[in-house]
Amino acid sequence: MADYHKDLRDYLFRGLMFESEADEFQLAGIQVGADTSQAEERLLSEALAPFNIRRRNNALQMARLYAVLHCFENEIRWFIRDTLEDKEGADWTDKLPPKIKEFAEKRQAQAYKDSWLEGEKTDLLGFVEFGHLAQIIISKWEHFEVIIPSQHWVKQKMDELEKVRHFIAHNRMLLPSEFQRIYMYIADWNKVIGL
Repeated sequence: MADYHKDLRDYLFRGLMFESEADEFQLAGIQVGADTSQAEERLLSEALAPFNIRRRNNALQMARLYAVLHCFENEIRWFIRDTLEDKEGADWTDKLPPKIKEFAEKRQAQAYKDSWLEGEKTDLLGFVEFGHLAQIIISKWEHFEVIIPSQHWVKQKMDELEKVRHFIAHNRMLLPSEFQRIYMYIADWNKVIGL
């Protein structure tokens, strides 16, 4: 009888673990269980229905680009965090360039004051501006030089992508050639850091 209870408990625990992990996979676009993509497409189609076809198509192109840039930017933040934590220890944020650290701390403090915003607030690197990321890498070059080709390379790529980021944030449409350049820059970066 004890084995039965243990087997049942193990079975239920595995089910709960699968359900928890399934949510993560589904959010990443990996199909697990029932296909909800048709329902999501229908909901998006309904939300976009009031707008003309050209505006909808532009919005969908920009949404894909936003998704790629979102992943890219957060991957860079993780890359910096992981590298500096490994090389400088748990107190790596104390060793950031002073002006960047001060800037991030002020933004973080403001986020805590804005109680209606309930998103992630504990990660100091999340409050660093996109342009600061290249500055951090360059200021800590001894930790990144074995991975990144040159300081010029990282600065050039990040400067170009920061300009794109501003276009997207202000809902401006890009040209097809600019889409291709952005995807190429991100593919180059991913190749360099091993994604």
